[in-house]
Amino acid sequence: MISEIGEFKGNKILTFKKDTDDRYPFSFGYVKAKIILENIEKIKEFVNVCETEKTTEKKPSSELPF
Repeated sequence: MISEIGEFKGNKILTFKKDTDDRYPFSFGYVKAKIILENIEKIKEFVNVCETEKTTEKKPSSELPF
């Protein structure tokens, strides 16, 4: 994983790439970074739910544990 600090329209952004040839990097700025940090436990729970699901059937959001 590669991370870089860059700029978009005069604002700093953080970009993550799988490798140097990643065609679809993931970028966000300061405000979204704060939101991510404030909700990191919910994000971890979400990843856990997705990884442990046995079926490909999508669950409605009302069934998620958070």
